[in-house]
Amino acid sequence: MSGLFSLEGRRAMVTGANTGIGQGIALALAAAGAEVLAVGRSSMAETEAAIRDTGGKVVALKADLARTASVAPMLDAAWETHGPIDILVNNAGIIRRAAALDFSEQDWDDVLDVNLKSVFLLSQAFARRVFAAERAGKIVNIASLMSFQGGIRIASYTAAKSGLAGLTRILANEWAAKGINVNAIAPGYIVTNNTEALRNDPERSADILKRIPAGRWGSAQDIGGTAVYLASDAANYVHGAILPVDGGWLAR
Repeated sequence: MSGLFSLEGRRAMVTGANTGIGQGIALALAAAGAEVLAVGRSSMAETEAAIRDTGGKVVALKADLARTASVAPMLDAAWETHGPIDILVNNAGIIRRAAALDFSEQDWDDVLDVNLKSVFLLSQAFARRVFAAERAGKIVNIASLMSFQGGIRIASYTAAKSGLAGLTRILANEWAAKGINVNAIAPGYIVTNNTEALRNDPERSADILKRIPAGRWGSAQDIGGTAVYLASDAANYVHGAILPVDGGWLAR
């Protein structure tokens, strides 16, 4: 690939790249020419094979982002071992479902740690490295429709994704003039492990599909192209944007 959307010669770290949206993004970035550092706590074998089968470059890195004290050291070690990182995609996330009255403190803390705290710590570690090396960089956060809406039975997830929207904006404000673009993608209802419970509920799934103008659930591949755009030179003047990729859900 050549031109504004090429990622040739760049290195991208993608968290939660073993499955779902993270895997789709990792494949898309690799297809655009980036070397992918695929981060996750589960086996990365499927992602590795898919990228290598198409001639792409990938390195699997084992990390549990719930252990927030290890987040920054993981990025530092990756930078030292594999070379400078140009793109950071903060995709890893978890979800817990329960009515607000029944929501446990543990479920609150677990989701906030992975979905928001680890994103800040990784972004901070990345920015420190980029600035120290006098380089430029791109951060792409994976937000959610819950960055705009409330939802039901997902209190900690909504809080984290709403916080992620604010974090995207404040980091863009502080870092845009220093050479880092910080933006976010807000996926709609995508076929992933996190949405399995919804898709398995015939009534809930039908209600969701009625609201989506595109008439279908999204796929991980639908998110990949947007990530390539935000990671590429085509988005050099895009800062603090939260771009919905939702089949038109928010337009209704």
